[in-house]
Amino acid sequence: MAEEVILGYLQNHDEISDSGQFATDHGLDHSDVVNVIKSLHGFRYVDAQDIKRETDVLTEEGEKYAEQGSPEVQLFLAVPAEGSILKEELQKLVDPAVFKIGCSQAAKNKWVQMGNQISRKVQHVEDRIKDLLLQIRDGQEIDTGDKKSLKARKLIAVQTWKGYSVRKGPDYAPIRRRTATDLTREYLQGGDWRNIEFKEYNFSAKGPPPEGGHLHPLNKARITLFFFNLFSLFLYILNESYTLNFHTSNQIFKRHWDGISVEGIMYQSYVKERLKDIFRLMNFEEMPTNRYVESSFWNFDALFQPQQHPARDSHDTFFLKAPETTKQLPEDYVELVKRVHESGGYGSRGYGYDWKREEANKNLLRTHTTAISSRMLYAVAQLAKQQSFTPKRYFSIDRVFRNEAVDRTHLAEFHQIEGLVCDRGLTLGHLIGVLQDFFSRLGMDKLKFKPAYNPYTEPSMEIFSYHKGLGKWVEIGNSGMFRPEMLRPMGFSEDVNVIAWGLSLERPTMILYGIDNIRELFGHKVDLALVKRNPLCLIGIQ
Repeated sequence: MAEEVILGYLQNHDEISDSGQFATDHGLDHSDVVNVIKSLHGFRYVDAQDIKRETDVLTEEGEKYAEQGSPEVQLFLAVPAEGSILKEELQKLVDPAVFKIGCSQAAKNKWVQMGNQISRKVQHVEDRIKDLLLQIRDGQEIDTGDKKSLKARKLIAVQTWKGYSVRKGPDYAPIRRRTATDLTREYLQGGDWRNIEFKEYNFSAKGPPPEGGHLHPLNKARITLFFFNLFSLFLYILNESYTLNFHTSNQIFKRHWDGISVEGIMYQSYVKERLKDIFRLMNFEEMPTNRYVESSFWNFDALFQPQQHPARDSHDTFFLKAPETTKQLPEDYVELVKRVHESGGYGSRGYGYDWKREEANKNLLRTHTTAISSRMLYAVAQLAKQQSFTPKRYFSIDRVFRNEAVDRTHLAEFHQIEGLVCDRGLTLGHLIGVLQDFFSRLGMDKLKFKPAYNPYTEPSMEIFSYHKGLGKWVEIGNSGMFRPEMLRPMGFSEDVNVIAWGLSLERPTMILYGIDNIRELFGHKVDLALVKRNPLCLIGIQ
């Protein structure tokens, strides 16, 4: 409709001087007219020039004062004509915003005497502010100084109107010719192809950029080998002869590349692999993590976690319906775990309840990778019975599942970093030292430790790191020393201790990458743009 009117009008007229007035005169919506003009201009049916007009309009506050009167007049009218009124009493008679502005403006205009008692200094005033606001609302012009004053009080604002003036273009026609973009079967069969005008092909148009695959920051592959190969080539060109190992490479890097070390380059690969590299540099072995489905026994009972603990409730744990229960557990060990739960031992009184095998048999999605640690420690203890005890350092990084509400710092499915050291004579000081060493290698030196409670560790500590984006300390993990009630039934001697910790993979990643919403990092609401623009490596992390 709007297109026909515009082209028809230009057939007999040289110009549409104002698209807004044109729309009003022909009963059209101006936004429809603007869209048609843009389209016709693109196909060169018309030439369009921008028109901009600035008009003053009342703000929401200005509209209120145009109806009710300015704050200074409202306050003046609330003051008695004779005598005075307490400031506290006057404040109850008017709106708080009106009272604050009205006192200032009325005193400035010398209408009232301010103090604990407020009284009038004049008997009659004119509400000039209201009159000016009404004039602006009616489209009348006011003095420049008055306009400036109203803008300063944020009672009026400038509204920009955009439109077009239109003339015939080089390809003008009273009716738009429809151009075809494809030669179809119907055009060929009907013979219409002879009279069809085809759209010109734009050889300068750029096609969409090809999309390559993008790896998520949590799972990007290591680039350490690339740097080592690059450095080897660098040494070859310089005709240097070094044995390329970690220590010598570190020294060479510092000498040739102004202090950049191999260690620094090693930690520039992405988070998951960076963490694995750190663990390996600290002489940790990786544990197998292929058991997403675990029994309640290894996930809870072997860790001396009571069967009535809230974490074992269906509100916190995903239990399986098929297969609902496990069929294979080491029976001798199960009996020792049952005994320590019911009546204690090794200096403990236990929990004093009837331990149920059917609860231990229930299958679930593992709630923490500590279930892997319990299996590994049991295997170490059994091996120590056959030969001498050997200290061990283990780690794992994989998914865990918890039935909890999702928010900006919590997920129902996430990754956990699990680490443990099994040796003789370990203390809490060893645990703190290992954690500080671990996080300093990752570039996170702002740590706090807070006493906590865990069923399977004593003492226990929560680990916090400062998140600049959130501006607060964020809990990133839990740690402690495994209880004798957990270790002794496995078969460890009394002089063997285990320090362990479980950390979130996502939260350190959030801190390192400045992400303040965990749902943008992992899960169905992940920010794909973040994945695409993520750099290959993070050079410069200290």
